[in-house]
Amino acid sequence: MPPLAERLRPKTLDDYIGQKHLVGENAILRQMIESGRVASFILWGPPGVGKTTLAKIIANKLDRPFYTLSAVTSGVKDVREVIDKAKSNRIFTQGGNPILFIDEIHRFSKSQQDSLLGAVENGTVTLIGATTENPSFEVITPLLSRCQVYVLKPLENTDLLELAQRAICTDTELKNREIELKETESLLRFSGGDARKLLNILELVVAAQPEGKIIFNNEIVTERLQQNPMAYDKDGEMHYDIISAFIKSIRGSDPDAAVYWLARMVAGGEDPKFIARRLVISAAEDIGLANPNALLLANTCFDALQKIGWPEGRIILAETTVYLASSPKSNSAYLAIDDAMALVERTGNLPVPLHLRNSPTKLMKDLNYGKNYKYAHDFPNHFVDQQFMPDELINERIWKVQNNSAENKLGEWLRYLWKGRF
Repeated sequence: MPPLAERLRPKTLDDYIGQKHLVGENAILRQMIESGRVASFILWGPPGVGKTTLAKIIANKLDRPFYTLSAVTSGVKDVREVIDKAKSNRIFTQGGNPILFIDEIHRFSKSQQDSLLGAVENGTVTLIGATTENPSFEVITPLLSRCQVYVLKPLENTDLLELAQRAICTDTELKNREIELKETESLLRFSGGDARKLLNILELVVAAQPEGKIIFNNEIVTERLQQNPMAYDKDGEMHYDIISAFIKSIRGSDPDAAVYWLARMVAGGEDPKFIARRLVISAAEDIGLANPNALLLANTCFDALQKIGWPEGRIILAETTVYLASSPKSNSAYLAIDDAMALVERTGNLPVPLHLRNSPTKLMKDLNYGKNYKYAHDFPNHFVDQQFMPDELINERIWKVQNNSAENKLGEWLRYLWKGRF
């Protein structure tokens, strides 16, 4: 018998749970699917949030040839064979181009992705890709430019609870059992926004008690999962919990804990590039201007990892992890961009002061574009006091110096230049 997650896979958008921003009423993907005019796109999101299910709903909804490839098992030859079939079928297709669904498209090599370009560009196939990795890192630019990218989010707790109730009430195996969801905190926490993981946990707990009433509570769920750690996570690790502990250990300046969680991810088969990308983010978000070299090292780590490969790449990750965890910390740049974005949202498109505007034409010069702009390099210390913010925001402060030696030096220099502004 198929697993519960497969038995419960929805076949229509009305049965689909979650991703309202994409498939809710009047949302972009719903409109596209219901109109039958589907353009090439890539679905990007964590495991178990409905990427493959959406592709299968499209296959059920549209009267078109539908081809499926898995990037794990398919090569260039398979891609070309499907494209040749699609060319043949276009003659008999009235409703639109054949659709090619590629699961885990981030695992396709550059040559495999290159083999898709012509068919996508000339409309031989409409491509639907699914990926758990950032497409801007994993999909070649020419292919990415021919596809829209839609981001799928981890399921909300309300979505997961709705799914659990649907499973209990409608599944042929579960609806004949007396099941009560008395406590759901552990069930939701271990699911981590992943529908497949939630259903696997349900199935695991039910299978462990073949007779009698089954009461789901936090203790039962935790106990069952500790006894069967591989049953609900293909890597044997709580992916999001572990990466969260890893980043928080770096932020908390504990290199021992950070390397421990790194080892847990390595042992669990985590994608090394995923870890390296999180190190780059941490270097900018948590170390920041307190030690700008951290970002340089993290970026070098990412590049070196791709050159060196595995298993030696674990040493590069460990070196960067220890360095970041041991570095002084600052989130001033992170706070500054968030504050600036909030300010832009609040104040709208304020005009650029005239003296800062570019003036490549005579008309612009006549309108005083660029007039009275002072070229900083013509002045002592390569600085001159002039206005750079819009008129309405002259007194706004965004970046705030934090108390560490590197930023204190920056703040001291800025205070000297701006006479106390910083």
